[in-house]
Amino acid sequence: MSRNVNIVLAVLLLHGGALWALQSGLLGKVAERVVPAEILVEMAAPEAAQPEKPAPVLAPVAARVPQAKPTTPTTPSTLAVQEATPTATELATVAASTTMATTHNTATSNLVSAPTAAAAPAPAALVLPSSDADYLNNPRPPYPPMSKRLREQGKVVVRTLIGVDGTAQQAEIKLTSGFDRLDQAALATALRWRYVPGKRAGIAETMWFNLPFTFVLE
Repeated sequence: MSRNVNIVLAVLLLHGGALWALQSGLLGKVAERVVPAEILVEMAAPEAAQPEKPAPVLAPVAARVPQAKPTTPTTPSTLAVQEATPTATELATVAASTTMATTHNTATSNLVSAPTAAAAPAPAALVLPSSDADYLNNPRPPYPPMSKRLREQGKVVVRTLIGVDGTAQQAEIKLTSGFDRLDQAALATALRWRYVPGKRAGIAETMWFNLPFTFVLE
């Protein structure tokens, strides 16, 4: 719009100037300058700037990769393996070796276990001394007269050392009756009696023996 308005105004001014020139006698001079003025106006008018076209984008060219030629797998050759079959003689030899090894191990085990069994003998039989044999003829212990009058009663245990000849070598009170007269009567009787000696593995041996005495009033 501004360009057209400028042109119109310029034309009007030129026409007005031409009329004035005609009247003032300057038409010849003005005519020489009209055409160049219009040309200058046309040349001076700036053209609308046209948008620049974007430069075309070039797509990247993919590099061609040479494809490897497929290789044909080489099939390994199969080797035929023949299993060796043992002969009857070899089987017999193996069986004989196994039997001999088993027999040797059994014999070795028996040899090892035999000394062990012999090293642990059975415990020797122990027989304690005795005073109950009929042939000993041991009398009953005397009841002290004072103990009878006082009604003293009780049980006495005498610990007695019996020798290999059946005699009492030592004696001591292990359990008292609570009355000294009864204890002394039992102790004297234990030293006077005879015994069957104790035995270990059938051989007479000196042993300690607990001998009980009971004093009861009838």
